[in-house]
Amino acid sequence: MIVAGCDVGSLATKAVILNQRSILAQAVVPSTFDPAASARSAMDAALASTGLSLDDLSFCVGTGYGRERIPFVSRAVSEIACHAKGAHWLMPSVRTVIDIGGQDCKAIRIDEKGNVVRFLTNDKCAAGTGRFLEVMARILGVSLEDLGAFKPGPGEPIQLASTCTVWAQAEVIHHLNAKKPKADIASAVNRAMAGRVAILARGVGIERDLCMTGGVAKNPGVLSALEQQLGTNIRRLRLDPQIVGALGAAVFAREHLEGRQS
Repeated sequence: MIVAGCDVGSLATKAVILNQRSILAQAVVPSTFDPAASARSAMDAALASTGLSLDDLSFCVGTGYGRERIPFVSRAVSEIACHAKGAHWLMPSVRTVIDIGGQDCKAIRIDEKGNVVRFLTNDKCAAGTGRFLEVMARILGVSLEDLGAFKPGPGEPIQLASTCTVWAQAEVIHHLNAKKPKADIASAVNRAMAGRVAILARGVGIERDLCMTGGVAKNPGVLSALEQQLGTNIRRLRLDPQIVGALGAAVFAREHLEGRQS
């Protein structure tokens, strides 16, 4: 039994292929304006490393904002449920999941089976999302990877007064004009991001273990700042956190077939 999950996000599209025991393949590609084409590109990339084709998949679940426009999926499931399911599959002890995507952020509390108990989402504002970090990195003239790697220098840390992307952008420009070190400004950006996310996490009621999914989970600056603000350790997943939504979709596909067979 070979199943798959495909997660079409605003910035990246992910695909995961599972057999009955393990992940056979995974792929991450940039999203385009066409969700169907993005999904096919990611799935083709994953299938290419296995020698399989779409016809070899017993069931495929789609998720993400473009899930309703993936032509080859058998079922669509919300990204909230898929991130919860994928995180639980990777780390069964997890009870709180923070997913930061390109255009939204979600805090999710789950039970011992990976089912969603409660969630909060920030999808009305770019603050607390990957887009916020993209804008700030562009103003600073650094890559997203470098933004997360900066460490503040000695002295009083810079604080951004606003988490609104527009106003924070003006503050960053002000600090650059004042010749403040980029490392200190980048650290302030990461702390501001973490502060916004921490509000959501506290809102759902944090239960251990806690993990992060989505591309921003690969930003060590945000991760460290969030740990400090929440006063708890964030467990690192053993696989790329960006594929967790697609992984959860594939787990749902497998559970569907197992339920049908039983």
